[in-house]
Amino acid sequence: MKTLKNHTLIYDNECPMCNIYSKGFINCGMLDADGREAFTDLSFKNKDLIDFNRAKNEIALVDHNKNKVVYGLESLLLIIGNSFPLLEKAARIKPLYWFFKKLYSFVSYNRKQIIPSAKDQNEQACIPDFNLKYRIAYLIFGVSFSGYILSIFSERLGFNLNHNFMREFTVCIGQVIWQTLFLRICLKDKIWDYLGNMMTVSLIGTLLLIPVLFISLAPSFYIIYFGMVVLIMFLEHMRRCKLLKLNYLPTISWILFRMTALALIIWFIL
Repeated sequence: MKTLKNHTLIYDNECPMCNIYSKGFINCGMLDADGREAFTDLSFKNKDLIDFNRAKNEIALVDHNKNKVVYGLESLLLIIGNSFPLLEKAARIKPLYWFFKKLYSFVSYNRKQIIPSAKDQNEQACIPDFNLKYRIAYLIFGVSFSGYILSIFSERLGFNLNHNFMREFTVCIGQVIWQTLFLRICLKDKIWDYLGNMMTVSLIGTLLLIPVLFISLAPSFYIIYFGMVVLIMFLEHMRRCKLLKLNYLPTISWILFRMTALALIIWFIL
């Protein structure tokens, strides 16, 4: 790999995704051994150069030769393009560049809901600004993807359940509406952070269902497996509420909706 020398990537050290790919750049030789610096441990020189608030939303890359800083997707393309010029040129084709830029923002603005940290409550933490557009996009993606996978998985459970995307989509989006109406007063400004974390819990459960879709076993296996996945989701929901410093009310409400939705589905089947 061709090393991009005299550059420093300012990464969010409390974000596992940022930590992995920034370390990967160094391990692959795309950046110098000291080519990254934690946001919470900035040197005085870099702190004076970067736009502190913008760096919370878009990862900053400092060019020490020119005392210049680029942010977000441009940072990644500069590093990757130094080793793979053709790949950078392809990514800069307008439709692709638009897509990657939107994808970068989609992940960046929701990264603390995808993988939260106990240190996110610290004032010095690299917390992105709240962006309503990308939070809603994350919720829509979550309910759509979960609804699709659940509609396939439900056929494996027996009980005369057929492949019905709208049924599962309605349950998933109903969970979001239920929690919003039930919790918006008590959670106040934390409601959007909670909804993002709740959606990640749903996506974790959905991803755990995918591997067993490729095997054919008795319905009893899928029922037991689904119960195990729900237990994992419950524990993860509890953990994330604790990180957000919330009480047990969101989890109680979450369980109550799940039980109500299950009862209604069984009632319609019977």
